[in-house]
Amino acid sequence: MSSLSRELVFLILQFLDEEKFRETVHKLEQESGFFFNVKYFEDEVHNGNWDEVERYLSGFTKVDDNRYSMKIFFEIRKQKYLEALDKHDRSKAVDILVKDLRVFASFNEELFKEITQLLTLENFRLTLMLFILFSYASWPFQTTPAPVPSPLAGWMSNPSTVTHPAVSGGGIGLGAPTNPVAILKHPRTPPTNNPAVDYPSGDSDHVSKRTRPIGISDEVNLPVNILPVTYPGQSHSQAFNTPDDLPKNVARMLNQGSSPMSMDFHPLQQTLLLVGTNMGDIGLWEVSSRERLVLKNFKVWDLPRCSMALQAALVKDPGVSVNRIIWSPDGSLFGVAYSKYIVQMYSYHGGDDVRQHVEIDAHVGGVNDLAFSHPNKQLSVITCGDDKTIKVWDAVSGVRQYAFEGHEAPVYSVCPHYKENIQFIFSTAVDGKIKAWLYDNMGSRVDYDAPGHCCTTMAYSADGTRLFSCGTSKDGESYIVEWNESEGAVKRTYQGFRKRSLGVVQFDTTRNRFLAAGDEFSIKFWDMDSTQLLTTIDADGGLPASPRIRFNKEGTLLAVSANENGIKILANPDGLRLLRAFENPSFDAPRVVSENVTKPTISPLSSVAAATSAGLADRGVPVVAISGMNGDTRNLGDVKPRLSEEANDKSKIWKLTEINELTQCRSLRLPDNLRTTKISRLIYTNSGTAILGLASNAIHLLWKWQRNEHNLSGKATANVPPLLWQPTSSILMTNDITDTNPEEAVSCFALSKNDSYVMSASGGKISLFNMMTFKTMTTFMPPPPAATFLAFHPQDNNIIAIGMEDSTIQIYNVRVDEVKSKLKGHSKRITGLAFSHVLNVLVSSGADAQLCVWNSDGWEKQKSRFLQVPTGRTPTSLSDTRVQFHQDQIHFLAVHETQLAIYETTKLECVKQWVPRESSAPISHATFSCDSQLVYASFLDATVCVFSAANLRLRCRINPAAYLPANVSSTIYPLVIAAHPQESNQFAVGLTDGGVHVFEPLEAEGKWGVPPPVENGSASSMPTAPTGGASGSDQPQR
Repeated sequence: MSSLSRELVFLILQFLDEEKFRETVHKLEQESGFFFNVKYFEDEVHNGNWDEVERYLSGFTKVDDNRYSMKIFFEIRKQKYLEALDKHDRSKAVDILVKDLRVFASFNEELFKEITQLLTLENFRLTLMLFILFSYASWPFQTTPAPVPSPLAGWMSNPSTVTHPAVSGGGIGLGAPTNPVAILKHPRTPPTNNPAVDYPSGDSDHVSKRTRPIGISDEVNLPVNILPVTYPGQSHSQAFNTPDDLPKNVARMLNQGSSPMSMDFHPLQQTLLLVGTNMGDIGLWEVSSRERLVLKNFKVWDLPRCSMALQAALVKDPGVSVNRIIWSPDGSLFGVAYSKYIVQMYSYHGGDDVRQHVEIDAHVGGVNDLAFSHPNKQLSVITCGDDKTIKVWDAVSGVRQYAFEGHEAPVYSVCPHYKENIQFIFSTAVDGKIKAWLYDNMGSRVDYDAPGHCCTTMAYSADGTRLFSCGTSKDGESYIVEWNESEGAVKRTYQGFRKRSLGVVQFDTTRNRFLAAGDEFSIKFWDMDSTQLLTTIDADGGLPASPRIRFNKEGTLLAVSANENGIKILANPDGLRLLRAFENPSFDAPRVVSENVTKPTISPLSSVAAATSAGLADRGVPVVAISGMNGDTRNLGDVKPRLSEEANDKSKIWKLTEINELTQCRSLRLPDNLRTTKISRLIYTNSGTAILGLASNAIHLLWKWQRNEHNLSGKATANVPPLLWQPTSSILMTNDITDTNPEEAVSCFALSKNDSYVMSASGGKISLFNMMTFKTMTTFMPPPPAATFLAFHPQDNNIIAIGMEDSTIQIYNVRVDEVKSKLKGHSKRITGLAFSHVLNVLVSSGADAQLCVWNSDGWEKQKSRFLQVPTGRTPTSLSDTRVQFHQDQIHFLAVHETQLAIYETTKLECVKQWVPRESSAPISHATFSCDSQLVYASFLDATVCVFSAANLRLRCRINPAAYLPANVSSTIYPLVIAAHPQESNQFAVGLTDGGVHVFEPLEAEGKWGVPPPVENGSASSMPTAPTGGASGSDQPQR
């Protein structure tokens, strides 16, 4: 074809592409053979359209053109074959085998037979897993038949009886390397945009038809569908650029009290350090403040349940050492492997709150190593020991899942990993043997020798693409090497160890760039890409011959064991800033007070997260998280300026606690397997052992906590989930909803003092239920009007005050089934009732925002007053006002969407008021704590706040992110809030989605936030002077 004709073809291609005739343009590309559209070919490969991939490719090369074309056609057809097997489509697989793959048999008959054997397997994917891990399915096609090496040459000295050369996941390429790691390191990924194809001119050098396959050189790979391995929180943007960024400066000195044997930094709170010692002690340190939060001595938790061998060993020699201590991936658990038999798992709840989780009698002899993994999407613990076995345990229950046998010597270490969604475990023994295991019972898949036949530990780089090992032989020869995974051979041996190391050398990796090892009374560093020693530091001296070392996740801190039971914390400049940020979690607020913004509120944990995140905008200053009023900087405009004299009086500065994460408090969503809608009412039983909720569909829900080893008191707690209880009859307590729409009705209930029965209504008749049997004892007062609020008389359970939809209050005697009095004084429905047994009064509130005080002897109205609605606020027509008496029975809390207010009852005067900012979310509900020292309030933006009741100052704010999923609808928020009757720092909220959450502060803290300064005497006394104005609180408003 002439140059002019070629030019015309390219012009046509360009026109078709601009006019978006996609099928036509690719058809012309293929039929003319002038231009190979790599982007289109990439997309079809990524989408698995193998028929189209082969059809398009056939326009440029044929199967038998050369060895490159033969290889790529084999890869395409092999992939189709494996996908058919994976879908259990045997007939299609046979068809592909006969029609498409048979042509390659003449070049390698043995390989074709092995491919055929895949048809006989029930689960071919399981059998092929190691091929994906350790080999790249490349068939070295030649123009003449050639022998094929073992698919796992170098890795499998004892291959299984059936070997298979081809696996799903192999790359498609010309002259592709046999190492999948190379592909993982340097993937070709499709572009995110799709620009118009820039077609060459007719004279372009790219124009060639079948002279060489696709005009691509031998060394270039076509794009493959293998992407780089990444991990949550991983960032390459902060990789070290120079050795100066290594943590080399001694920033902290700690003393554990006994010699550290194993250390591990928390994966999230990166200044928390776990330490295990040669005496069996474990310690938890906040290294920034040098504070040891936890110290636990070794103790068997349940000795009678342990094996007789362990009991005998402890009697013979009670001395126990920690061999390994390590956090789980999310930092909620940590495991301790001891030198005798057992593994102990602890749960971590923040601060110094460390609790026993599960104890496992794991191995006969010492437990030499421990690691966490996620096979089958559940957290597991892997252990190895002197009994030559590797075992896998459920991390929650401690039940054994797998046991691997095959080593001929004590197993020294384990290294779990995953690749291509396949989980596996490396193990090393003291005789230098390395094996690999899948989570099955098929035995070891790999058997080879560590350099020097030494005690070896293995570790991957942070991005999971490079495998290293470090060990010391019996003769004291130490080695750090990098492995070539595809060949099972040593790729690189690092130089710089002394000829005879004293003890087994420990090592660690950081930032996908550096290796570190403790040797020769110092720490030695290597660049992963160079075998020569990079630098050596002695940490100001005082190190043992082979110090233990451990980096934190970001590589900014390095813990090093020192002489005399010491631990040195080394830091780089970022690490020093991190330590300062933790050491000073808050700052002097008055320095940033301006005319436009009040004191920023600081969350200690969120400031840490900010300081250690991978995306810091400015690495030169300590980072502090400044939260808006709802944990969102978009709401900073809601903050009311504080320009009083208190801004300059440090004695009056108090710290607001922001809770933005689940780890900053204890919270528990109660099981809700019943199909319910929003929770309209919520209350704890008087015994404190259960929570009763009433859903808007008129169904009652009762959650009961059981007394057991995890909850000795049997009281409600956020630590242990309760049972959603039902009687053996399985009946439900359901209110009468005859001729009503329960979703639109006002729900109400009241619980008797002895928790025996509940009075309840959902727009229909009032029902009296037996709390033990859930049976309806009686119904009365059919609407209209419907009941909207219920309250038992404090001295007579037979007397009930019933607020009605028609604004009246009926005093009803259950025993005689008679209305004793009807109280009139409100203009809209009744929304709240509360008795004071000290003053002998009933306080009522209504949707009219009016408060009334009634004498409970003769039921006369004594006083009435409307709420002081802030200027500019217009409450909705159906705004509820709730009332609740303080523990002193003289003051009461009034809750309205616009305010929280404390009233003195006899004068009905507001003595304290808290008003949210006008642009803030309305209040949905609030209640006193059981001791009346706190007020818990919920808001329509799902925020929950804790106030000091004495002055209505905000002490703690729980933002939605701390208990709701990130993608939850904005219509999900607490409607009701209830306080535990005995535990003053526990409360529960009922949500619009039917969920109920129980909240408690971290056990290490014991209370919500920091109490404000004492004013006018005792903080527990109620203020008696009216505040005047719209807001009596001089604190930041929501």
